[in-house]
Amino acid sequence: MEEVSVQPGFDLSEGQQMMAQMIRDFGERHILPNVMKWDEAQEFPVALFHEMGKLGLMGVLVPHEYGGAGLTYREYVTVISEIARMDGSIGLSVAAHNSLCTNHILQFGNEEQKRKYLPKLATGEWIGAWGLTEPNTGSDAGNMRTVAKRDGNHYVINGTKNFITHGKSGDVAVVIVRTGEVGDSHGMTAFVVEKGTPGFTSGKKENKLGMRASETAELVFHDCRIHEGQRLGAEGDGFIQSLKVLDGGRISIAALSVGIAQGAFDAALQYSKERHQFNKPISAFQGISFKLAEMATRIEAARLLTFRAAELKDLGKSVNKESAMAKLYASEVAVQVADEGVQIFGGYGYTKDFPAEKYYRDAKLCTIGEGTSEIQKLVISRAILK
Repeated sequence: MEEVSVQPGFDLSEGQQMMAQMIRDFGERHILPNVMKWDEAQEFPVALFHEMGKLGLMGVLVPHEYGGAGLTYREYVTVISEIARMDGSIGLSVAAHNSLCTNHILQFGNEEQKRKYLPKLATGEWIGAWGLTEPNTGSDAGNMRTVAKRDGNHYVINGTKNFITHGKSGDVAVVIVRTGEVGDSHGMTAFVVEKGTPGFTSGKKENKLGMRASETAELVFHDCRIHEGQRLGAEGDGFIQSLKVLDGGRISIAALSVGIAQGAFDAALQYSKERHQFNKPISAFQGISFKLAEMATRIEAARLLTFRAAELKDLGKSVNKESAMAKLYASEVAVQVADEGVQIFGGYGYTKDFPAEKYYRDAKLCTIGEGTSEIQKLVISRAILK
């Protein structure tokens, strides 16, 4: 793989460069040889994530005192984008584990909850899931039907969450469920639910277009009884918490998108130099070289937006608009670049013998997960019009 591109104003630190190289070295041994095997079988390689936990990649943002790497969002963006260059599926799962489940507990858990869950999540001993979406709600989270009813010092949860990353293999899930009236933004509450809790099971595993090695399944609750000590924050704060978690999650998906786009570009660039037509490499033709120029420019713009959002997050500033912009632009760029990558490969780009088709399939999810492109435009427009 080529060296990481460096941007004016967002130069990679020596630590980031070392981390990127470590991920590349690890990926060449443990990820790249298995990419298509995992994809074809829709295999979620749990053992791989345990190994990445040993490298600090499963608790990037978690402080040292809780067993994490104690790094910043800028370093986190480097981690996700480097993994995604090799396999978007693995990048997606690392992102969901870090920024959703783990980060929700980190941001809103009490000290007892943090000490109980974060060390296992940060070291990769446990895999985390996060549940907001339901079959009939999608972006309309306010109308969720999964309900938690109080019973003394316990809650009883009933309902189903879907499109949940690590829905089957996750050891613990943070779920947002309704404890108040339908449509009330203060009528939802977050809980931590451990695998094996009576009444808590997994349901249908989705058969997906792309990101096939990243497990997506239902979470099913049937009279699932949990103690109030499993509640994250105050009753009714769950939806507000989830919006704050998603601000960081959008940076994750932007980084994921940049990585997928970079991987698709790298493959197309290399192929264009090796593939000869009319006695010259196809990169010598303006039709191809102009495509590459546009792809490279869009990737750099997406990377700048992503690092800008990460920098603001590290400074403790609001990133509501900036993370939405980064996620919107980078995800659309990933689709555009992957599409052009297939075009540059020509007929071979439509076969599984070359990497272009997988980048193409994986990229599309980035415009849907953790808020569709349309939702990002809604967030951005509200921010600039208020």
